[in-house]
Amino acid sequence: MASHRRPKQPSRTRVTVLTATAAAAVALTSQAAQAAPKQDKKDVKEQVDKLYEEAEQATEKYNGAKEKQQKLEKQVGDLQDKVARGQEDLNKLRNGLGSMATAQYRSGGIDPSVQLLLSSDPDTYLEKASTLSQLSGKQAESLRKIADKQRTLKQQREEASTKLQDLADTRKALGKKKDEIQGKLSKARNLLNTLTAKERAQMAAQDAERANRSSSRVDLGNEVPESGRAAAALAAAKTKIGLPYVWGATGPSSFDCSGLTGWAYQQAGVQLPRISQDQANAGTRIGRGELKPGDLVLFYGDLHHIGLYAGNGQVLHAPKPGAGVRYESMDNMPFQFGVRV
Repeated sequence: MASHRRPKQPSRTRVTVLTATAAAAVALTSQAAQAAPKQDKKDVKEQVDKLYEEAEQATEKYNGAKEKQQKLEKQVGDLQDKVARGQEDLNKLRNGLGSMATAQYRSGGIDPSVQLLLSSDPDTYLEKASTLSQLSGKQAESLRKIADKQRTLKQQREEASTKLQDLADTRKALGKKKDEIQGKLSKARNLLNTLTAKERAQMAAQDAERANRSSSRVDLGNEVPESGRAAAALAAAKTKIGLPYVWGATGPSSFDCSGLTGWAYQQAGVQLPRISQDQANAGTRIGRGELKPGDLVLFYGDLHHIGLYAGNGQVLHAPKPGAGVRYESMDNMPFQFGVRV
């Protein structure tokens, strides 16, 4: 017979113990959350600066891949045009060969020795035979041209195929670099958002002070540029003071570091390579003591940052995300060498 006894209820003591345990767990969690140390402003700044530097390194690699992509696109386009024109030439050669073969068949369907025996006019036959021989020679030349054209087309198609694969790989690398840059900048923004508005304002003020307090009052001394193009490039860059750093930008309303130097020298009639590492080889390398206003100045061991020497130990550059084009002491970065264009 089934039992009709009521199920045993948990004891009041057990309920009390469970409740107390749960309350203690909540309290501990709350205390742990409160005890979690808030990131120090100095630590946040160091992390953000490091992320900005890494983003700039990735930006120069992105710029290099972008330049390679543009070159490959042009090369692929040129090759595809050559292949198309070559195919048209090949078709014309084949059509010409077909016309000659038809003419030869119509005039030379009987064996030449039989034609001579049956001919009522041997002289006329011999004249025709001479024409047939010439036609055969033209036909052979056409065959040689067709074979050469076919070989050239094959090489061009193979080259275009290789370039297309290289282009696809470059576009893939470009996408990865773009994601890397955006990820680092997003992480930097999230770190900055852990600070209060007051702390962010203080950090911005300190950054401005580090950048010589005010670009409009910086002392550039009285050094003179070495050449007219250097003077023109520096003068052009000065007109962009205050405009924002934007990764991958080459002006005229925003710049990254090599974008600014490239744009400035372009205004002076000089075309520099796109990225800082290539701009480092665009002229004669010089030491710090030899610098004149308008010379290029390279920083960091991998040369991922570049600016224009402005005089009196100052560089005019597009420094980093979140900052505008400005003067800054060269001592704030690890200087490597200068380049006189």
